[in-house]
Amino acid sequence: MDRHERRQAWEALSTAYAERRNPDGSDADLIDDLLAALPSEPLVLDLGCGDGARTLANLPPGSIGLDFARRGLSLAAETVPDSRLLQGEMSHLPVATDAVDGITAYHAVFHVPRDRHPELYREFARVLKPGGTLLMTLSSGRFQTVRRGWMGGEMFFSAPGRESTLNQLHEAGFEDLRTETATDPLGSSSEFVFGDLEESS
Repeated sequence: MDRHERRQAWEALSTAYAERRNPDGSDADLIDDLLAALPSEPLVLDLGCGDGARTLANLPPGSIGLDFARRGLSLAAETVPDSRLLQGEMSHLPVATDAVDGITAYHAVFHVPRDRHPELYREFARVLKPGGTLLMTLSSGRFQTVRRGWMGGEMFFSAPGRESTLNQLHEAGFEDLRTETATDPLGSSSEFVFGDLEESS
């Protein structure tokens, strides 16, 4: 799937995804750990926010939700009306450099071709303040595929493997990488990684 096809897929499936996933679970609880590591009253950017029920709703008021599907943002506006919503792509975040204290990216990066993941992590590092923290899903496998029949439609998935992802995060400037396993929105479990952006020298 190219970029346009991936966007169209999410426009078509955002409602079904919001309806079928459980808004509770231990992956949402990880946000408490993230917030404990951040300054008081942090600004957090939620990438691939979708309807907002899983992550954005658990972040402080005024947090930023970004998605490239207008339908997802429309749902988020209803679910989390005190958030700030942006349409955009993770490879070119419409956010200033050193602007946010934390980033969440739940089940988002693996919808981008794996050869572009390093540039995503560099972009995450650009918008994070030095010492800021990233919390994202860590895919264990190595794959690139289109899943037919997913949520009644089709969706693109891609990842380079667990160790490659950890290496790419480190190369982008993330330190103290630590992982947790938690239940995901659709009832199975996923590994997540926390990473702190290195302080400026």
